[in-house]
Amino acid sequence: MSGSGSTKDDDLQNSLQFPKNVMKIFNDPIHGHMELHLLLVKIIDTPQFQRLRHIKQLGGTYLVYPGASHNRFEHSLGVAYLAGCLVKTLRNNQTELKINEKDFLCVQIAGLCHDLGHGPVSHVFDGLFIPKAKQMKQSKCLPDDIPEKWKHEQMSVQMFDDIVKSLKAENEDVLKEHGLDDKDVIFIKELIEGAKTSDEWTYKGRDEDKSFLYEIVANKQNGIDVDKWDYFTRDCHHLGIRNSFDHQRLLKFARVCEVNGRNHICFRDKEADNVYDMFRTRYTLHRQAYQHKIGYIIDNMLAEALVRADRDLREGKPEDMLKISEAIKTTDDYSKLTDEIFAQISSSTADNLKEARDILNKIVRRKLPKFVGEARLTQKKFSKEELTETWKAAVEKYKPTDPTVSLNAEDFSVYVVDLDHGMKDKNPIEYVYFYSKRKPNEASAIKDYQLSSFLPKKFNEELVRVYYKRTYVNKEEEKKKVEEAEKCFQIWCDSKFGLH
Repeated sequence: MSGSGSTKDDDLQNSLQFPKNVMKIFNDPIHGHMELHLLLVKIIDTPQFQRLRHIKQLGGTYLVYPGASHNRFEHSLGVAYLAGCLVKTLRNNQTELKINEKDFLCVQIAGLCHDLGHGPVSHVFDGLFIPKAKQMKQSKCLPDDIPEKWKHEQMSVQMFDDIVKSLKAENEDVLKEHGLDDKDVIFIKELIEGAKTSDEWTYKGRDEDKSFLYEIVANKQNGIDVDKWDYFTRDCHHLGIRNSFDHQRLLKFARVCEVNGRNHICFRDKEADNVYDMFRTRYTLHRQAYQHKIGYIIDNMLAEALVRADRDLREGKPEDMLKISEAIKTTDDYSKLTDEIFAQISSSTADNLKEARDILNKIVRRKLPKFVGEARLTQKKFSKEELTETWKAAVEKYKPTDPTVSLNAEDFSVYVVDLDHGMKDKNPIEYVYFYSKRKPNEASAIKDYQLSSFLPKKFNEELVRVYYKRTYVNKEEEKKKVEEAEKCFQIWCDSKFGLH
């Protein structure tokens, strides 16, 4: 057909609408009916991805909030879907960006695969267990080959490589059939890890003019990405916590503008309060759920159970058990490591797993350390070691009001909890660029006078928490000890934690 009119294929390419026969619909409680491309479905149907069905999204939080038992599997589907929604919005509003089907598929695949590397009970593994295992190995003078800062994103990239190999083993041309090549595989892995902010463009997957694509799944610029959009909405839903942030509205007002010589995703100036609500939602979720005083101690106990099992599996380990910390060395071992490790430990009768088993039994029977108190560190930063020492001194100095009670400093644990809006002590909204209705192609940081005067002046805080560890004593005696410990804690806080 002659003339300037576009063909049906051109329309599909321009709108990023794929034919129905290459799409599959997933019904999701958060996003409704999500259409995903068959290439993503092939990835979903691999053992490496199906493993995510057996990893809790919120670690031990489900033991505090009964509804929070959702998994990394459905979160990953949601991130892939939202990544596609954002790419389509940018493409439909700004054809000059030259976003194509390859870009679309790559960004969606990165969203789908960004959490492949999570270990048992999610952040408990890389945030608590791995550092504890490393510390234990050093203290026992055992060989320590755990990387200094091992993160799940590194394993996500390795697991994605494994998936590509397994798909190619079945069909060498699987990527080519969907228009992708080896450069696109590099691009996907770069997206999973996220592009760090720097003056020089060092990434191989896409040229600098498409730098904005690196901000969709893992945004190192300001933390606004579809990963957060999904887990904020999904976690609030399952936790029963109100979510004031509207990701669907923010998505509608996303545009790409050049700022300081590089293309960034920017938002309409009138959405500044909505953006702040996003950062505030992050703080609220950490304060009320992720760092909940009981959930926090349960996560530490789960990590300790893994450490005990890790150590005690060194000699004569059962055949069906892994040497847990060493599983990060190979994707084959790591792919077998899920939350089911706790069921394996609990059901084992091996003597060398007794300590780990006892910890898990205490969690199940709710024999948890008793919460004594919490206080904000307002004056200066104190290390956990400093606070532990001054608390110990406060306990030794304290004279109980009940003469039948005596406190032993060794019966208490001290923890320091960090809470922020996503960028430590910085105001994250200062790193977000906004455009106006009259100047949609010019963006800059928001001005103070454009924001509500009710916003906080401080964007992070540290909490010190004290717990009473001995839960096996007489209940009445335990109650008295905790009451006396609470009084001691108040005196300790009034003294500004015993440091002058």
